[in-house]
Amino acid sequence: MSDLLGSIWWMIVALGVLVTFHEFGHYWVARRCGVKVLRFSVGFGKPLWSRRDRHGTEFAIAAIPLGGYVKMLDEAEGEVPAAQLDQAFNRKSVWQRIAVVAAGPLANLVLCVALLWVMFVIGRPDYSATVGRAAGLAAQAELQRGDRIAAIDGTQVHTALEALQALTIAAIDRRDIALDLVSSDGSERHRTLPLSRLPTDFNQENVGGAIGLVWAHQTLPATIGKVRPGTAASGILEVGDIVTAIDGQPVHSFGDISPLVQEWGDRGGLAMVEVDRKGERRALELTPQRQRDEATGQVYWALGLEPVRNGAPAAFDTTQQLGPIAAIPAAFRQTGKMVADSLGMIRRMVTRDASSKNISGPLTIAQVANDSAKQGVAWFLFFLALMSLSLAIINLLPIPVLDGGHLLYYLIELVKGSPLSERHMVAGQYVGLAALAGLMGLAFYNDILRLVT
Repeated sequence: MSDLLGSIWWMIVALGVLVTFHEFGHYWVARRCGVKVLRFSVGFGKPLWSRRDRHGTEFAIAAIPLGGYVKMLDEAEGEVPAAQLDQAFNRKSVWQRIAVVAAGPLANLVLCVALLWVMFVIGRPDYSATVGRAAGLAAQAELQRGDRIAAIDGTQVHTALEALQALTIAAIDRRDIALDLVSSDGSERHRTLPLSRLPTDFNQENVGGAIGLVWAHQTLPATIGKVRPGTAASGILEVGDIVTAIDGQPVHSFGDISPLVQEWGDRGGLAMVEVDRKGERRALELTPQRQRDEATGQVYWALGLEPVRNGAPAAFDTTQQLGPIAAIPAAFRQTGKMVADSLGMIRRMVTRDASSKNISGPLTIAQVANDSAKQGVAWFLFFLALMSLSLAIINLLPIPVLDGGHLLYYLIELVKGSPLSERHMVAGQYVGLAALAGLMGLAFYNDILRLVT
């Protein structure tokens, strides 16, 4: 399956699961409150399949798999027979209406916990938070190759993903953080990462690069995949050579080469490049050349080497797996952390501390869905859990046309003792539609910008 078809397919699967649970929450509570449900639809448009139950509810799967809805008996949407007025949504108490509307996001929250529980029981393979290379602020904090980050500000981290999430939030806040490190020899060290020194305009989409931190699983082997013609290494180094040292400094990965070449070029003169060529050690004399980056205009020293890029990801080196009982509190803790992180990111974007580039649209989500599915069931479950939580939070935002907007109307009704006038509600709908259109436009813009760049 191609990446395009895979992205479309797994996006449809994800939407189908999440929307079904969301709408089932509305449906289930509506039925318990005595509201007559006319239609439960997964998707929009013309039904491809439908059936009606004994209560008169039509269950349908529609042609456009981009959402869903539950249609209830409501005088605001049409005339209601006198015999069924007691089953109309608008005739229910404000607390019952609040329960029905809030049930959709709550169903997604429950689904998030359930998916995380299954993920922990199955076991999610992942990468450990092991340092592959340190430069910039990471080097200033004395992080070294082989160090494993065990805790950040006293909170234990198990994977590179968890560590990066914590680093991203702290970086946006430009707040120094305490790291508990375990060295490759097993010894423990404590260091402070000075994130307050980050420039205000650092790239929030590449926090690792801004800090100077490259994880061990991201490093490329120091094997030469290509020697560019007419460069310093042309005719001296060969494809397949493994660079082991430059000017006496050991090289462990391809990323080590450039910093050493910059130091060497600034220092001037010849230097020895040691390579392993088909098992034979060779020391070759070279002088780097000055080059200019056409995109940025930056001048740098280079040998003209490119790495081997076979496209195969590094093998996972750790697994998050718990027993069925231990996975229950772990799922709740993980959900709580994800809620706090998501709300914190929204707050930071409102205060403009976090970049609006953090907002992703359907194109990025489809790509992530496909990538997660490729990594296995546990990763796809994690993706679904994150999307389910996001759907819950987004729907609870106090924007008219969303569940949160309706809840806002009902809270106002509780305070003033009567519903909002139809004129005010219609005005709110227009405001909500404009706000949603703006958010969707920004999300699509960010998606397209990512694809282009």
